[in-house]
Amino acid sequence: MNHLPRPMLIAILLLCSATARAASLPRTEVVPGGVAVFDLGIAGEYRPVARFGRNQAMVVKDDKHWRTVIGLPLDLIPGQYFFTVQNAGEDKPRQFKFSVAPKQYRTQHLSIANKNQVDPDRKTLKRIKKERAEMDAVYNHWRDAEPVALPLQQPVKGELSSSFGLRRVFNGKPRNPHSGLDIAAPSGRPVTAPAAGEIAATGHYFFNGNTVMIDHGQGLVSMMCHLSKIDVKKGDKVKRGDIIGKVGSTGRATGPHLHWSLSLNNARVNPKLFLWAPKPRADKKPPAQPETTTGKTAGGNKPAKNELNNKHPKQKNAKNKPARKKAIRQPSGRQ
Repeated sequence: MNHLPRPMLIAILLLCSATARAASLPRTEVVPGGVAVFDLGIAGEYRPVARFGRNQAMVVKDDKHWRTVIGLPLDLIPGQYFFTVQNAGEDKPRQFKFSVAPKQYRTQHLSIANKNQVDPDRKTLKRIKKERAEMDAVYNHWRDAEPVALPLQQPVKGELSSSFGLRRVFNGKPRNPHSGLDIAAPSGRPVTAPAAGEIAATGHYFFNGNTVMIDHGQGLVSMMCHLSKIDVKKGDKVKRGDIIGKVGSTGRATGPHLHWSLSLNNARVNPKLFLWAPKPRADKKPPAQPETTTGKTAGGNKPAKNELNNKHPKQKNAKNKPARKKAIRQPSGRQ
């Protein structure tokens, strides 16, 4: 079997705003909560396997090249990271470095009448832990499938009421950042699948209310929350535009709306990056080329600290300041 020459396998950061692409790639934004796209070289017969941390990453064929599409968790500390790529017939994967830039997200203050939805009691915490495990199982599942066509379809008609990444403060108490888009719509309005996929889970969750999770394949998962009604069941196959439920205000919600989150390789990413279709431009500029590392991390043969313990780096402040250490990090995939 023929292999690509090593120079062709150098990962090249794809600048979508400066190159013409088919509608199979999201907009690139290499920040916490964003998406990174890298060129893996001319496409051969077999799809290579890419990984970021513990999770396998999406690989698509675009413009006769293999490209990996990597989701970046919201709590990722800006700095240098690496992903790995392994082609059929290779003994071990190769590492490629790239840099994550900082991004400042706005703060949103909300008032919730139900105090238990801000500070859950012990019984409720037990329920939340069980529900989190169910959702994590879906986020971590890998289903081989051809990548869905982009742009995705907005799942309900309405205005965006709360943007992705907002730093949430409930009743004066900081909580997890907003990991999806809120779309304002009247109760009962149909909610549709943004792309084809398989219903991976449905249920009534404490925070999310009536929820539907759709596995679109290759680590891409949609979650629709606060529904008044669920019209599908686990295992159903859905097409783009199929009705999966109705808008509601179940769970922790201040009024009728749809919360839509999108996860890629178990990282919650900004859905708006997948609603935007790249447009061709005449002024093509050469893409940046991240440095490759084979069998070791920067600074010598010893693995970086975060690689040894394989823990996801914690975000230490609201400004997403880069870490002082220059070691390459490998996230665990946990968010």
